[in-house]
Amino acid sequence: MDQKHSFKELLISLKKKKFFVILMFGISAGLPLMLVASTVKIWLRREDLDLKSISYISWLMIPWSINFLWAPLLDNFFVKKLGRRKSWIILAQLGLGLSLFAISTSNPHSSLTFLCLSALAIAIFSATQDVAIDAYRREIMRDDEQGIGASLYVYGYRVGMLVASGFGLWIVDPETWNFSFNQMFFLMGCLCIFMILISMWANEPEAVKDGSVKNFTTIVIDPFKEFLSRKLAFTVLFFVVLFKFGDGVASSLYSTFYVDMGFTNKIIAEVTKGIGFASTMAGLAVGASIIYIMGIFRCLIIFGLFQAMSTAFFAMLPIIGASWWGLAAIVAFEDFSSGLGTTAMVSFLSVMANRRYTATQYALLASLAAIGRTFFSGFAGHLIDFFKSLGVGMEEQAQLMLGYQYFFVFCGLLAIPGLILAIKIIRNEKHINQHLKPKEMLEVEAD
Repeated sequence: MDQKHSFKELLISLKKKKFFVILMFGISAGLPLMLVASTVKIWLRREDLDLKSISYISWLMIPWSINFLWAPLLDNFFVKKLGRRKSWIILAQLGLGLSLFAISTSNPHSSLTFLCLSALAIAIFSATQDVAIDAYRREIMRDDEQGIGASLYVYGYRVGMLVASGFGLWIVDPETWNFSFNQMFFLMGCLCIFMILISMWANEPEAVKDGSVKNFTTIVIDPFKEFLSRKLAFTVLFFVVLFKFGDGVASSLYSTFYVDMGFTNKIIAEVTKGIGFASTMAGLAVGASIIYIMGIFRCLIIFGLFQAMSTAFFAMLPIIGASWWGLAAIVAFEDFSSGLGTTAMVSFLSVMANRRYTATQYALLASLAAIGRTFFSGFAGHLIDFFKSLGVGMEEQAQLMLGYQYFFVFCGLLAIPGLILAIKIIRNEKHINQHLKPKEMLEVEAD
């Protein structure tokens, strides 16, 4: 059952070492993601590579979508002296450092293949690190601490993303440090190697003792079999897919919407990178605090409602017009609500993962949660065209804005199925939590 706590207890809990470790692990996870997703592409474009070739780099994101395939290895094979989770975290960080050092020696013109292979290695090691850290966070935190842990992790993740896509690009500008991209990637590699020290210092979570013989069944089949054997297992799976589905589809077209609204790049950067980052951080903090006090399950529907409303509110911007303050208010509300929703989802996924199979089950659930963003968002443009057709006879710009308005309202309505499932989950909380019996799970109190 969800446990409730006072705000004073929340502040006291933040003094624990494990919370700082989770924050640093978030930075370690967020940094390589943006290096592959954004910085590499910018580097290639600066070197005048054609857009068709650069677009293929997007395929390098696939490891993050399929890392559940090798997650069972992380649950079952490790170095005993380091521990089940730290073994893989340290290995991934070492691999990231070496891969970044490798890409720092490449040249987009003379060694493009080597550059891409190095970037692929970064993606694989990063996706593996995500699985290991997610499992670590689930196991080092008590169930009532999962909201705080999730918030701190996402805080760190966002900081890591900013280091890679913000600071990393800033230092290669001629008017700042005038680093080359090669030098910048080498510096990022040094940061990944430094993170190994944090991993060595971190406490290893206590693992559930499992005396079963390791074979294909116990390593691969049992984690999925155990989850599907739970009451309302498919309700949980569908909820994970649908909770952030509309938000994920809508976010795929935010940037084009800003451009079509007539906002300059300067305004878009100021609002989405500045105000958006601050409001996301606020949402994560508020979300974690509320979850800690109220419990995870009851927050799912509250945060889900905020998330749905913030998505639909983008439909108001064409009515307000290309106003800096209008954009700032809507972006701030959306990012704040998204922070709430992200904290709730990460916390929920964490408590749904059995500590015996943490890496495997969490990786699978996280992959399902990202379906809206990774797969179905590709159809967002088709939805805009369909909704535009409803404005026959209108001027082209007005018709485009109408398409956007209907699109954002539609994405907000996509939250309804998830909210209905959230109500069902809340009503059956006791049954859904049966897999957290004391005989099966350890109550972790590590500092």
